[in-house]
Amino acid sequence: QVQLVESGGGLVQAGGSLRLSCAASGIIFGINSMSWYRQAPGRQRELVATITDGGTTTYADFVKGRFTISRDKNTMALQMNSLKPEDTAVYYCNAAKTRIGRNYWGQGTQVIVSS
Repeated sequence: QVQLVESGGGLVQAGGSLRLSCAASGIIFGINSMSWYRQAPGRQRELVATITDGGTTTYADFVKGRFTISRDKNTMALQMNSLKPEDTAVYYCNAAKTRIGRNYWGQGTQVIVSS
């Protein structure tokens, strides 16, 4: 099992910044990639950014140039700059072990961007 715990959410004004963190524990061996997802009220969960075990990063178009994903051993981070009200959502950490078809999720952290 893998346990994921997010932190760093909060309330920020438009144009501001937040840094989210995700701490992984448990049997982390075999994690191929880690990602951030978000879910706004009334909307489906959507992929924000991914970092592979090789360090390759990918971003959704709506965050390119504003968000940066990084990983250091058992911790993943999402630096969010130039935040917009539409970035308001619960942000979830995800870890994938693709070889065994397993996905793990954190409990989520709320981000609210005021206009």
